[in-house]
Amino acid sequence: MKAIVYDRFGGPEVLDYREVPDPKLSQNSVLIRVKAAALNPADIALQAGLGETHTSAWFPVIPGWDVAGVVDAVGPGVNEFVPGDEVISYIREEILHHGGYAELVAVPVHAVVRKPVKASWEESAGLPLVGLTAYRAIVQTLAVTPQDVVLIHGASGGVGLLAAQLARNAGARVIGAAAMSNHDLLRTLGIEPVEYGDGLVDRVRQIVPEGVTAVLDCVGRGTLRATATANRADARVCSVADAGPEIVTVFARQEPDVLRHLAKIMDDGELRVIVAQTFPLREAANAQRTLASRHSGGKVVLVPPG
Repeated sequence: MKAIVYDRFGGPEVLDYREVPDPKLSQNSVLIRVKAAALNPADIALQAGLGETHTSAWFPVIPGWDVAGVVDAVGPGVNEFVPGDEVISYIREEILHHGGYAELVAVPVHAVVRKPVKASWEESAGLPLVGLTAYRAIVQTLAVTPQDVVLIHGASGGVGLLAAQLARNAGARVIGAAAMSNHDLLRTLGIEPVEYGDGLVDRVRQIVPEGVTAVLDCVGRGTLRATATANRADARVCSVADAGPEIVTVFARQEPDVLRHLAKIMDDGELRVIVAQTFPLREAANAQRTLASRHSGGKVVLVPPG
């Protein structure tokens, strides 16, 4: 099969498009023929070697954790799916080796759920990691209610867009900090946009003089500390991009029931994955550069040949 691989840590320049052996199918796994694979900032960070203290890499590594595709084959212990089923998966493993930037990927059956029927392959591939992260932040950690005014830093990114929609679905008022170029997109989703950067606190306080009640940081780089005065004294706060002794950091977990729920509400029209740009699989390096530029609102997605 064709895949994107890297043999050493580094940036987009270490990615190589080449022929590699097809994945082996274990007893309780599903072989997926990938129709679309979404990029995430974690792909770039781990590829650069930033996860070496907690994640081992077995070179060559195929990056990528998010895929949508068609079941090609199932292991002898699998009865939940049959060849031809359309599925999505968050395929993260504790060792970096087999990922989604490929024509085929073998995934443990517990990590596979059915694709949203009404969503495109690209939209479906963009759901797993950001959806699981956003749900964990908004529903499980912040426990947003209709009484909340939620501020999301980085609201036009992959996690931010889904988190904002989940907060709106919970009945909350949502303020999204993002570049001006993405404000129209936020408005279409019922989010009140504010421009990020210097003066953000004043702009938020003009909209909500009493301060916001819940905050999700999708930016990092000290954003929570720099903007703390936009929050009410008792505001609940968490981050998907920063860590520290006073920061509640949220990570995605392998929660198939949550992923099924997210797929359902996509089909119900209550959640949208915004795809900013697609690239052929062989252009993964350019796709990573686009993602790293942070200029596009939404997901960047790879499409394998065929």
